[in-house]
Amino acid sequence: MITTVLLSFGALFLAELGDKSQLMALTFALRYRWWVVLGAIATASVAVNLIAVGVGHFLGAALPTELISLFAAATLILVGLWTLREVLPGRAAAEDSEEIPAQPTSRSAFLVVLSAFTLAELGDRTMFATMALASNKGWLAVWIGSVAGMVAAGALAIAVGVTVGKHIPERAIAVCSGLLFLYFGALTLLGTVTHLGSAAVAVAAAGLPVLAGIALIALRRRASATGGLRAAEEIPAAADQVQ
Repeated sequence: MITTVLLSFGALFLAELGDKSQLMALTFALRYRWWVVLGAIATASVAVNLIAVGVGHFLGAALPTELISLFAAATLILVGLWTLREVLPGRAAAEDSEEIPAQPTSRSAFLVVLSAFTLAELGDRTMFATMALASNKGWLAVWIGSVAGMVAAGALAIAVGVTVGKHIPERAIAVCSGLLFLYFGALTLLGTVTHLGSAAVAVAAAGLPVLAGIALIALRRRASATGGLRAAEEIPAAADQVQ
């Protein structure tokens, strides 16, 4: 059993390195508290790998991976748009401040990470790896090792995110996180509905965050121009009051 646990741990940990799920964990760690992200990832890992070993060992059936991937893409895109919405001009109390509106509650953040990570993992290559291991090895050992490997990879990404986040202003973190969520959502969506190669999908998916970034810059410039005009109008009025 120990050998199977170690084998599953190593397979899942290596499969997660550089994978979309690990990058998502890093992105969530930039946005939410690290223990909330880690707890949500651990919970999702327990559930997803339990499904995987059940399917691989007992059923031998396939999940509707395309439909699940579409839900995952929609979830990530919605999270990205909501994150960028918080840094739109006029949302913050002080436009010149580097602070953003208050962080969401731990409960809401947990649910966001849990749902996004679960949907992203269902039908992912790591789930199929777990199913393959469970088909000819003890399902309990495979489950324990897979959960540990997935959580360890997520914890590594979270540590990187927390370290990087300490040196970046919160507003910049919000913008980068929102754009990354949009990228992962577009990547998942294009990978599901198109038959392009991995490299082509990766390049094409960048179009959505690029467009969002351009729109955000345009809105900020417009807000700055409007603010400048208002300031210019207020100066003569103030001068008239002094006279």
